[in-house]
Amino acid sequence: MKNKGSFCLRNAVADTFAMVVFCFASGMLIEIFISDMTLEQSLASRMLSIPVNIVIAWPYGMFRDTVLKLGSKFSSGKMMKNISDLLAYVLFQSPVYAAILFTVGASSDQIITAVSSNAAISCAMGVVYGYFLDSCRRLFRVPGYVHVI
Repeated sequence: MKNKGSFCLRNAVADTFAMVVFCFASGMLIEIFISDMTLEQSLASRMLSIPVNIVIAWPYGMFRDTVLKLGSKFSSGKMMKNISDLLAYVLFQSPVYAAILFTVGASSDQIITAVSSNAAISCAMGVVYGYFLDSCRRLFRVPGYVHVI
């Protein structure tokens, strides 16, 4: 049982670290350079996103793993892994991101632009995040972690 607890703790820490770091950096870039939010609005959004990302990181990691497993039933190739990462990221993150922006007072136009841009950019971001998450899991030496595909 101790190994399972160690796996869960390391997995949760790796997933949390990956999500907080990745979402802080990528969110700020999108908000400032694409959505025309002020630095202050973006910093407020990013600060609010930290506790949110801490709460959703591990559930997202489990959701992503499930989507990867489902995708691997269709194909075991790298392209399917990338598509699965993209789908998992967009489906899970878009509603969360919209709620954060709404909470910090972004206008409807800013929210629509940011979430739409995030979804479009997720064609690359979801895949990049998947590789970043895999790297963090290896860095944190998640016991028993085996890359799904």
